[in-house]
Amino acid sequence: MAAFAGQMYSGQSPPGTLLASHTLSLTAARTECYDIHHMRIFAAMDIGTNSIRLAVVELQEGLAWNVLASQKQVVRLGEGEFDETSKNRSKKAGAEPRHKLTDEAIARGALVCARFAEVARGYGATEIVALATAAAREAENRDEFVDQVRELADLDVRVISGQEEARLIYLGVSSGVDLPANKKALFIDIGGGSTELIVGDSSRFYYLDSLKLGAIRLTSGFVADPTRPVTPANWALLQREVQSALAPAARAIAAEGFSVMYGSSGTATNLAEIAAHASGAAIPTSFRNHEFLLTDLQAITKRLCALPMDQRRRVPGINPERADIIIGGAAILQTVMETVGATSIRISDRGLREGIVVDHLRREAGGATLQEAVGARRGSIQQLMRATNVDEAHALHIVRLSLRLFDQWKALGLHDYGRSRELLEYAALLHDCGFFISHTDHQQHSYYIIRHSELLGFNDREVEIMACLALYHRKSVPRLKHPTFANLDAKTRRLVKTLSCALRLAEALDRGHLAQVKDVRCERLAKPDRIRMTLVSSSDAQLEFWAALAQAPAFEKTFGLPLDVQVASA
Repeated sequence: MAAFAGQMYSGQSPPGTLLASHTLSLTAARTECYDIHHMRIFAAMDIGTNSIRLAVVELQEGLAWNVLASQKQVVRLGEGEFDETSKNRSKKAGAEPRHKLTDEAIARGALVCARFAEVARGYGATEIVALATAAAREAENRDEFVDQVRELADLDVRVISGQEEARLIYLGVSSGVDLPANKKALFIDIGGGSTELIVGDSSRFYYLDSLKLGAIRLTSGFVADPTRPVTPANWALLQREVQSALAPAARAIAAEGFSVMYGSSGTATNLAEIAAHASGAAIPTSFRNHEFLLTDLQAITKRLCALPMDQRRRVPGINPERADIIIGGAAILQTVMETVGATSIRISDRGLREGIVVDHLRREAGGATLQEAVGARRGSIQQLMRATNVDEAHALHIVRLSLRLFDQWKALGLHDYGRSRELLEYAALLHDCGFFISHTDHQQHSYYIIRHSELLGFNDREVEIMACLALYHRKSVPRLKHPTFANLDAKTRRLVKTLSCALRLAEALDRGHLAQVKDVRCERLAKPDRIRMTLVSSSDAQLEFWAALAQAPAFEKTFGLPLDVQVASA
């Protein structure tokens, strides 16, 4: 694996050569001692800016799991993406910095995703959740990477927001540390492209943030030549950049308070290892929960800055693959600790990868001691409803009607979607949030608000689906001539067409926002094959009847069946 890592990053062999000549041994991955036919196997993949990590686990009762395989590969997906030269070109043009993944980085990342997926499937994983973070999140060509992974690995990569990344990191780290009751901790995870900060205790988080600071990003932007020593002036520049980005978060962290600080990234772990070697004491066999002091960090950063990279690589304890970016990562950690007043930090060996596992277990178990994933999802939806003054009574009625249609259509064999029912519910709650901007074409405003809100607990695909459902709840039906719809993969387009049809009809059934249609019943008739929808109302529902009839062509286009509409007394 070490040789594979070296060739993967050094560029000594083109991706096609690596694909042909290197494989991860499945005999090592699937050994005789595991009876995979009687185990629930789940795999979590963290696609970061610097590394890709895989965990293959056996799910057990409660929130427990047993690790079957743990892999990490340095890929540098974000290499070249945050270069200062590209930022300067964008600034001269008067635009925001434009970030793009390089073709070489996309090829490296897709290859490792394919190999890791092979390992997971070799263990018998029935589900692989692959989440991509800052490098993909900010790249304008991220779809190229997602498509290449799908083609090479048969894997759907989901790009998550910074807030969602922070939430999952909290779930992962807090599940593996022993926090005293009612004591808050500050969690920090320094990645290649972003840094996540969380304040939380053993049961919930109080503050989440994701800063556009990372070891690769900071090095690319503010270290002219990583092979040379970093001067005191350059170090001061690094710290000023971190302080500027950190200021709002520092105020929020000070308001929340904390009693202990945990670092969960490769940067924090490697700095702790360097500090341990420098101390002259015995080197721990594991750095899990290992504590080191701010003064130790300050001493080793001063030492690292004074060395050129070839000597930096030989510093006891350093990971040579991090020698070019370790000073950028150290600048972030040291500046954060100095700013928030932390005198020491403890190391966690858990992070986003383990957070994906915890999140999956919580969805299965329905919640236990940690803040529920479903609770985070619903809470963020309710927060956005309040922020945009959504008509709650109408929204809840649309939820009831759209879910009734969804469930009955499934029973009639019109679709086989199950887990997406939740997305329909949340889209129904938010479908009118665009009224907050304007009544005219409010469905377009609803799309924009949902798409650009950092909804916790959702991945990028789920947010896009909910936004599209809100967009198509009135006026135009989904069409390939719409770029928003055309950019979805075929499977997602079919889902959006089905769910938006239910939402459109539900909206038609409460056109006057008076809840006159109390229920709806669907049945399938023969000769000719068609669906009859009965509106149950205790009053005159003529307006709703006409509105439902107007949606019959959209229904037939979606399901290939005519729609009859009638009204019955409640």
